[in-house]
Amino acid sequence: MDAEKIKILLVEDDEALSFIVKDNLEQNNYSVELADDGEKALELFGKSTIDLILLDVMLPKLDGFQVAQSIRKKNEQVPIIFITARSMTEDRIAGLTVGGDDYIAKPFSMEELLLKIKIFLKRSAAIPAIENDNNKSVSIGKFDFYPDDLTLSIDGNSRTLTLKESELIKYFATHANKVLSRNDILQNIWGSDDYFLGRSLDVFISRLRKYFKEDPNIKITNLHGIGFRFSVKKEQ
Repeated sequence: MDAEKIKILLVEDDEALSFIVKDNLEQNNYSVELADDGEKALELFGKSTIDLILLDVMLPKLDGFQVAQSIRKKNEQVPIIFITARSMTEDRIAGLTVGGDDYIAKPFSMEELLLKIKIFLKRSAAIPAIENDNNKSVSIGKFDFYPDDLTLSIDGNSRTLTLKESELIKYFATHANKVLSRNDILQNIWGSDDYFLGRSLDVFISRLRKYFKEDPNIKITNLHGIGFRFSVKKEQ
C-alpha cells in the first residue's frame, strides 16, 4: 500500500491535539481528513475512501461509539483506532464492543501512534480485494471461513468480519484443539502482550462465540489463568 495514497480520517475535537496529529501524519505522507464532531465524521466518511480511522470517544453531536456503530453498518473492514482517556478503561472496552479494532490512550507519543497505524495498514494491505477469484475457504465445522474477503458463512448466510476478528479466527483455526495462552494470542494478533488489557481480548472472544453458536461442535473454552482452547469436534 502506497503511503502517499493512504487517507486517514482523524476525528478529534481538541484543536491543539488534532493540529499536532494531523501535522505529524502529513509529514509521514498520509492524507488526512479532519472532523471535529461526530456528524462531520460520518459525512466525510461517506464522501471519500478512507483507509483508517482515528476516533476520539468524547465528541460533540455524536460520540465516538455512535460514529463507530454507524460506520460498521456500512463497512466492516476499515480499521478503527479509538483515542481514549488513559483513566477510562470502560471506554476502551466499549469501543471494542461496538467494532473498534484497537485503542490508544491519551497522552500518547506520535511514535506509538505511527507504529499502530503502520501495523494496521500493513495487515489491511495483505488482505486481497473481495473480488479475488482465487479466494480460498477454510472449513471450520459447519462454517466456511474466507480469510481473503473477511467473511464467515454457514448454510448460505454470510457475515462480514473486521480485520481483527478475521485474524483471530485464522489463528484459532490454525491452532484448533490446542491450548493457547493469552500472551501468545495478543503477541500474534496485536503484536504486543503488555498494553492490551485481557478484558479487551475477552470482547473479541465473546464476538466469536456469538458468531459460531450455530454449530454446537465449535467451542471457545476459557482456561482460567492460562488462555483459551478453540475446539472443533468432528461429527460422528
